[in-house]
Amino acid sequence: MQSPLVQPSIFPAAQAFLRQEGLPGWLIYDYRHSNPIFWQAVTPSGHVTRPCFLYVPADGTPLLLVHHVDAGKFARSGIQLHVYQGREDMIGLLGQALSGASRVAMEYSPQNLLPRVSRVDAGTVELVRSLGVEVVSSADLMQYATQRWSSKQLADHCNSAAKLGEIVNEAFQYTAAQLAEEPTEFQVAEFIRRRFRQEGLETPDGPIVAVNAHSSDPHYEPMEQGSSVIQAGDWLLIDLWARSVNSHSAPLDNGQESVFADITWVAYVGDAVPPIHQEIFDIVIGARDAALAYLEDSFRQGLDVQGWQADAVARDYISAKGYGQYFTHRLGHSIGNEVHGDAVNLDGWETHDTRRIIPGIGFSIEPGIYLPEFGVRSEIDAYMSENGPYATSPVQREVVLIR
Repeated sequence: MQSPLVQPSIFPAAQAFLRQEGLPGWLIYDYRHSNPIFWQAVTPSGHVTRPCFLYVPADGTPLLLVHHVDAGKFARSGIQLHVYQGREDMIGLLGQALSGASRVAMEYSPQNLLPRVSRVDAGTVELVRSLGVEVVSSADLMQYATQRWSSKQLADHCNSAAKLGEIVNEAFQYTAAQLAEEPTEFQVAEFIRRRFRQEGLETPDGPIVAVNAHSSDPHYEPMEQGSSVIQAGDWLLIDLWARSVNSHSAPLDNGQESVFADITWVAYVGDAVPPIHQEIFDIVIGARDAALAYLEDSFRQGLDVQGWQADAVARDYISAKGYGQYFTHRLGHSIGNEVHGDAVNLDGWETHDTRRIIPGIGFSIEPGIYLPEFGVRSEIDAYMSENGPYATSPVQREVVLIR
């Protein structure tokens, strides 16, 4: 394992980034939990009901602008408080906080290009602009200050990923052992959920256990009623994601939660993989490996890579094989304490993600081809370390045979 980048606390990291980029400050706005980034930076002691602004200047002391009725909830935050009462008071104090700042970064994305970034409503952006301040996107700043993994998070992720690799293969073995009893997709999913509990893993949903045409639905999830029976000649896709349960009861480091692992493997029920299934599998893993190799080569050359560029490598690979129209989603997503995190996505298809893939960031690489009869996806997790990117999860090289 290569050495990770240890995440500093949010404010020093944010201020270092602001100075590096020549930005005067970062304005983080929240109203009733509309912006999860605010809650990563500030932890009030109770229910908050009014608009809040957290201003982090490039130099100087961060400050909180909060309503009088909520001020007591932030008394222990350790952040300088500016308390307002009415709206005009709020606007006046906000103007004072931003005085001298020509630009501020906010959770704003022009034309909502990056939905995971775009957390601030248009009216609030208009309000800040009315104070003579230009609003720019915090996309790269936000991921640098809040989304990089600590060394403990990385180690915990790798442990969870290894467990997922064991469990997915156990699920294939379970299916083989139960073939005479005609196991269903749902029963295999239940087996995986039992193994999660036994291994100290948690997930809010899933897994995906999908046979034949169901595997052409990237987010198919079997229900107890109507789940397909798995039998000889079937194609089986399993996508499973989880994190360690210690994230709530025993935070890993400075209150940080554990992060997810997320993998997808495929299998065939029979003695030999049919040629068309093998062809599609080979193309998919070729695209997966080409994307990771591109990231490795770019790092060696000292080049920054944006999310859309990695997506283009895999998409061009699949298109050159004649299956581009069947690759219907982005190449990969950010991974954090949610399985789909708030950092850069490998995406030039659903969005055009211009965020840089920076050290400390984890993400999935998961190209797919979805034909009407069956779908193939191969998903690995990867981490961008200070020494370059590498896979952090088990990597499928051959189709598993369930005999």
